[in-house]
Amino acid sequence: SKSPFPLCVCFYYRKEVQMRPRLSIFTIYCVFQYFHLFLLLFLSQVEVYSVKVDCTVTYRFAHTVITSKALNKANFSQEIVFEMELPKTAFITNFSMEIDGQIYVGEVKEKEKAKKQYEKAVSSGRTAGLVKASGRKMEKFSVSVNIAAESNVTFIMTYEELLQRKLGQYEILTRVKPKQPIQEFQIVTNIYEPQGISYVDANATFFSNELLPLVEKRVTGNKAHISFSPTMEQQRKCPGCDGTLIDGDFIIKYDVNRAKSLGDIQIVNGYFVHFFAPPDLPTVPKNVVFVIDRSGSMSGRKIEQTREALLAILKDLSEEDHFALILFDDSTDSWRTSLSKATKENVAAGMDFVRMIQQRGSTNINNAVLEGVNMLVKDRQEKKLPERSTDMIILLTDGMPNSGEYHLPKIQENIRSAIGEKMSLFCLGFGNDVDYSFLDVMSKQNKGVARRIFEGSDAAVQLQGFYEEVASTLLSEVDLRYPDNAVDSLTTNHYSQFFKGSEIVVAGRVMNNDLDNFMVEVFGQGGQATAMDWDEIYPDEEYIFGDFTERLWAYLTIQQLLENRSGTEDENANATAKALEMSLHYSFVTPLTSMVVTKPETEDGPDSPFIADKLTEGKGGKRGFENVGQHVEPTLYQKQNHIHFVYYCHYTSVSPAVDGDPHFMIELPERDDALCFNINGIPGTIFNLVRDPEQGILVNGQIIGDKKIAPDGKINTYFWRFGIIHQTLGVRLEVSTQDISVLQDGKWVKLLTVTLKDSVKFVVLLHKVWVKHPYHRDYLGFYTLDSHLLSPSVHGLLGQFYHGIEYEVSGLRPGEVPEKPDAIMYVKGQELNVTRGWQRDFQRDVKNGENVPCWFIHSNGTGLIDGDATDYVVSGLFKTV
Repeated sequence: SKSPFPLCVCFYYRKEVQMRPRLSIFTIYCVFQYFHLFLLLFLSQVEVYSVKVDCTVTYRFAHTVITSKALNKANFSQEIVFEMELPKTAFITNFSMEIDGQIYVGEVKEKEKAKKQYEKAVSSGRTAGLVKASGRKMEKFSVSVNIAAESNVTFIMTYEELLQRKLGQYEILTRVKPKQPIQEFQIVTNIYEPQGISYVDANATFFSNELLPLVEKRVTGNKAHISFSPTMEQQRKCPGCDGTLIDGDFIIKYDVNRAKSLGDIQIVNGYFVHFFAPPDLPTVPKNVVFVIDRSGSMSGRKIEQTREALLAILKDLSEEDHFALILFDDSTDSWRTSLSKATKENVAAGMDFVRMIQQRGSTNINNAVLEGVNMLVKDRQEKKLPERSTDMIILLTDGMPNSGEYHLPKIQENIRSAIGEKMSLFCLGFGNDVDYSFLDVMSKQNKGVARRIFEGSDAAVQLQGFYEEVASTLLSEVDLRYPDNAVDSLTTNHYSQFFKGSEIVVAGRVMNNDLDNFMVEVFGQGGQATAMDWDEIYPDEEYIFGDFTERLWAYLTIQQLLENRSGTEDENANATAKALEMSLHYSFVTPLTSMVVTKPETEDGPDSPFIADKLTEGKGGKRGFENVGQHVEPTLYQKQNHIHFVYYCHYTSVSPAVDGDPHFMIELPERDDALCFNINGIPGTIFNLVRDPEQGILVNGQIIGDKKIAPDGKINTYFWRFGIIHQTLGVRLEVSTQDISVLQDGKWVKLLTVTLKDSVKFVVLLHKVWVKHPYHRDYLGFYTLDSHLLSPSVHGLLGQFYHGIEYEVSGLRPGEVPEKPDAIMYVKGQELNVTRGWQRDFQRDVKNGENVPCWFIHSNGTGLIDGDATDYVVSGLFKTV
């Protein structure tokens, strides 16, 4: 847990066996310290003895309760962590903790009010925070609480979601990672579908031949029961060992019978829900233009996976379909000037064209999509396409437009005007650097959807999966109509397209309970209308949990209010206000609300709140959310001849760091962005990084140059030594590329790890360079954690950014390098020319680092930092001037 080491200065040590055949005393001492710290951190006596997942599904609406019980077996208090991943489409509705018979229940509040409560706790020195991370399908919820010696804690979390039908089935996904065998481990799912259940399948990514038979599955008509409850011994990786096999996703897939052409309706407690997925409708032929990004950033594995996916997609085209291929960078290259029918010969020729795709140039999205639109419009006018067919464009890109028209609203306006509701635009954003919100809005404006394709070995499979979802159109311009005098508060009841294997869900309130029948009319391509008798639409009350139809209606309404942002400014504001009102009324944690839970008072301090927020898809995949704080457990591992130890403490919404030559990076997760600048100085110069006179904290760093000038004439500088002072505690700490020393009782003592309780947290990473490298030296990286603990008067090259910075960026235009566009940044009353680039962050990956997109400020950060870089030069490692 994070509590034993509130200030962490951490060493990254690499042992070069070939260069140093004999272990030095210092190496042995480091290894001893690692082992000692490992025992201290990992042999804590915390036992999680019960984990239960109870899921009830009624009419596709899933209500899941996670209950976890843990015991602190030690004779001292310590922190216990509850961590759970839940589906992105789910809304948390409850979280509570029971400690020594006292229950602490979360309360849903408006996000801004919750934030103020959080900031108030932080400013008074109390701990506050919540882990939040985003993956492909899941969000992470995590909280830690201090528990007295030999005491129990029970965590209970509830979330709800409407299961979406894709490719002919519903999926219930439960991610389980208990990290150790559990005495009571149980997953139980009960499904009730009045239409009748056609099939159920249960599997898991971690199943072995031994675990698979432990799944109990019973299906009887309209009910299904699935349970999985292995014993401790069955959970173990091997007899007697502590490792567990339970690590991954438990997945249930099912579908329902579909005898009625207009679907099924349920009415409970004054609310109705209508599920529309008619069987046996013929597929409408499609005319699809693939617009594929081949710019330089698509090089390597991305372009390979794109080729792989396109080859598979073309192979599966129906002969009734028509298709076209347009490649683009700063220019476009069309396979043919018109769409071609998907005959075997044309598909083979198209596949040959795909195999020749190579990356090059910059990114002109505007011209590429407009060329696809014009091709479809021209072929329609010349009657080259079947009259009864659907037109669609599928755009795949991995970057921001930086050639031609690069103003995003203008691109959206151009494409919306050209399409004119005559076709659908589907956008696929490949990787983390793409502006996903830009693609999302553009898709929704043109009767389509956007999807992020995550970089990984299965990216080609993701591309194919998305295409399969949208490739088979059954109906277009679908209208579901209900009696005007009988219902109100309808959710969305018009859909541009209805795809094979999907489902349309409409909910609303019933105004007149005295109706003798409930007329439902469905209009689409070909049109049809009919009535349904009242007697057929009552569910079996025995299996209805609570007011599920009302909550399902509220869930859908909030989701659609938040998604549909294409109205006027006033309409969007009203939609936001309505969504907030309903989120608070139904206690849903949505992007507009937060759940505030007050932890119990401990001997370390008074009550302290933490906040649970709903994540939203942003521009960057890994940072596409608002980050209140994160806690990552300590990691110790040994690989080949390298020993690594990194301990990451809790950090907040601004994460300033300096690493490399020296590169300063200010990560701003709340804006899903980062700012970067370099400081070029004379080797030996000492810069002030952090100075907080109120807290008595000082951090200075000294740079060092390469061993000699490289053939290209460039000499790199790096930080090689840091001086850290904590005046209040009377501590001086020196960290260099050779060792760590602390001034204690007037004497310098060499240490590996230093802990100062209730203080700011820093991480120092040592980057080892090959000992015989002709030019470069070992150097240090410096990362700031929990910067909120410093006072408002904190300053320095890093310190001035600890409380955030306001700026705006506009006027994106091509830069000197095609993949690095320039822009204008408005900051501190100045206009700065900035460049979009990348900086390597070693916080999460200490060996290779992680590329973080950022706005680079030139000329030693002039205009961004206060004053000039020379203003931060000091005369000594522990000096303020």
